[in-house]
Amino acid sequence: MKKKQVLRFGLPKGSLQEATIEKMAKAGFNISVSSRSYIPYVDDVEMEVRLIRAQEISRYVEHGYLDCGITGYDWIQENGSKVHEVGEFLFSKATRQAARWVLAVPEQSPIQSVKDLQGKRIATEVVNLTKKYLRQHKVKAEVEFSWGATEMKAHELVDAIVDITETGSSLRANKLRIVDTLLTSTPRLIANYDTWKDAWKRRKIETLALLLKGALEAEAKVGLKMNIEEKNLANLLRALPALRNPTISGLSQSGWVAVETIIDEHIVREIIPALKAAGAEGIIEYPLNKVVY
Repeated sequence: MKKKQVLRFGLPKGSLQEATIEKMAKAGFNISVSSRSYIPYVDDVEMEVRLIRAQEISRYVEHGYLDCGITGYDWIQENGSKVHEVGEFLFSKATRQAARWVLAVPEQSPIQSVKDLQGKRIATEVVNLTKKYLRQHKVKAEVEFSWGATEMKAHELVDAIVDITETGSSLRANKLRIVDTLLTSTPRLIANYDTWKDAWKRRKIETLALLLKGALEAEAKVGLKMNIEEKNLANLLRALPALRNPTISGLSQSGWVAVETIIDEHIVREIIPALKAAGAEGIIEYPLNKVVY
C-alpha cells in the first residue's frame, strides 16, 4: 500500500501566531489551536501542523524534523540555519511594517554610537546577532541573554539593550533612545533542503506560498463594480487606476456597460467622487480574499 504523503509545517508560537493563522485562513488553510495540545488541527489531510516557538523553527526545518515553516528572518540569522527560503511575507502582529532589532540606551545615556559600547554590558535575546554586530565594528563588550523585560534592564542592570521594535513607541514609552539598527526582519516561509528536492512536497509548498502571497496582496486592495453609459466610458477609464485593464461587459439596457476592477483600498475614498462625477452609477466596493497575478 502506498504511504500517504504529508507535509509537516511549523506554525510560529508567540507574537507571529495569530497573524500567521489569520493569513493561512485567507490562503484557504483553516487552523485551530487547542490550549491542551501543541498539534493544531488543519483542514488539509496532506498537512500536519506543529506549534513551535518562532525562535526554534529554523533549526527544526534545517534538521528535517519539519518540512517547512514560517519564522522571522532574524531567527534564521540568529540560529545560522541553512534552509531554503521560499518567500518573504510582510505581515506582523501590529502593523505591516518590518520588525527591527535595534541598539537602545536610556535617553540620558552618554552612549551615542556602537564605539561607545567598548567594555560595556548589553542584554538581548539575540546574542549571536549582537556579537556579530560588535565584531563587525571591532568593539569588545559583554553580551548576556535576556529572558524578557529587556527594556527595563537598560535603566539599572546593563548599559544597553538590543531589542525588537516595529514602531519604536514602546522604547520611547520606556524612555529609551535608539542608537542603531542591527537587522530588519520579516516573516519568511522556509523549507528543508531535502524536502525542496521532493517533487510532491515542493509542489505543496509552492502552492502554499502562492496562496499566502495572494491573500497578502488582497489585504490592501478592494474590488469595484459600477455601471455607466457607453458615451461616458472614456472619461471614466481616465479616472480609474486599474490593477490590470478593467473588465467591461454589456448590460441588458442598451447603451450601458458594467465596469469591474481592482484598486488599492487607500485610494477608494478619493476616487469614488471622481467616478461619480464621470457618470458612474451603482458603485459597489467589495473585499477580496486573494489576488494572484
